Amino acid sequence: MPKISTKGEAMPSSPIRKLVPYAEAAKKTGAKVYHLNIGQPDLETPPQFWEKLRTMDMKVLAYCPSDGFESYKAQFAKYYNNIGIAVDTSNFLITNGGSEALSFVMLSCMNDGDEVIIPEPMYANYIGFATAGNINVKPISCSIDNGFALPSIADFEKSITDKTKAILICNPNNPTGYLYSKEELETLRTIALKYDLYLIVDEVYREFLYGGTTFFSALNLEGLNEHVIVIDSISKRFSACGARIGAVVTRNKAVLQTVMKFAQARLSPPSLGQIAGEALFDLGADYYAGIVKEYQLRRDTLVTLLNAIPGVKCPTPGGAFYAVAELPIDDADVFCQWMLEHFRHNNATVMMAPATGFYKHTELGKKQVRIAYVLNTDDLTAAVECLKFGLEEYNKQK
Repeated sequence: MPKISTKGEAMPSSPIRKLVPYAEAAKKTGAKVYHLNIGQPDLETPPQFWEKLRTMDMKVLAYCPSDGFESYKAQFAKYYNNIGIAVDTSNFLITNGGSEALSFVMLSCMNDGDEVIIPEPMYANYIGFATAGNINVKPISCSIDNGFALPSIADFEKSITDKTKAILICNPNNPTGYLYSKEELETLRTIALKYDLYLIVDEVYREFLYGGTTFFSALNLEGLNEHVIVIDSISKRFSACGARIGAVVTRNKAVLQTVMKFAQARLSPPSLGQIAGEALFDLGADYYAGIVKEYQLRRDTLVTLLNAIPGVKCPTPGGAFYAVAELPIDDADVFCQWMLEHFRHNNATVMMAPATGFYKHTELGKKQVRIAYVLNTDDLTAAVECLKFGLEEYNKQK
């Protein structure tokens, strides 16, 4: 029998999706599964998206340019300029979601054996993309005790070697919900300049900020035009995950020219998602205010209920729609699977993402789970109640 590649064997399973078979099996028994494992918003995709699809006049669904439609990039650039980020269409390359953007950027900026520094816990697919590119992730551990704040410059400098090519962060963060401040980004600017590193920032959750805080884009850091690469997407912002439209945004022309080679090899990003997505950038401030109000209510509901459970610790996220919670258990992977296989409360159970998959130092996530608060407050309340009783029953068995 032919052998699977070493790279394929090294590729990690997604902590977000690996328990899906157990969730599907639970549903087949008639149980309700509260999906807190995946960042799939339940808010409706704005009607402007569907209206554009209904009224389009197209006889052939053809390839679009490899870097995306110019008209779509123009709308994206207009949105950026409206929020105070000075760019034009030449700074954009459109991709199949933010995931392809991340993969193309890693492959364009790093060689086999090069290193990228990423604070952990980190978005699990960063590890997967790095594995696929033979790139080494150098994690810098953040602590739940201070809400997963950015480590010090000294911690970063301890991890920098002659193989280090980039620092990668998600802001606001997935999975922790931590919002990096302007001051923290200035710290990263100092490091990037001192060691001549790329600063790659995943800003797909830019609008999801709570408590009156403000967002500062890495593209507005002074003196880093050749260093900063931003990853963006319409998936979360407009609840349009299935449109699969992301973007690489940078002023570094050499990076864009290199990414373009990978883009040409995969031919083109989705045409329909761009055509319909153009209309979404005309949504006004009321749209963003509405979704932020709803997600803040969900965040507050989730964090309050979780911290009321004995032994549970959950910092209050500053942005995005995720939280990492520490549970009174020994092994989150075992517990999350047990919940789906063996526990029901009111004929319901909960699916969460074990946090081990968000760490390179997997032992640090053994007691933690990532929870996406993408359900309405009634369902969130029922899900946390289910989790509470599940923890009680699980720990009685020990």
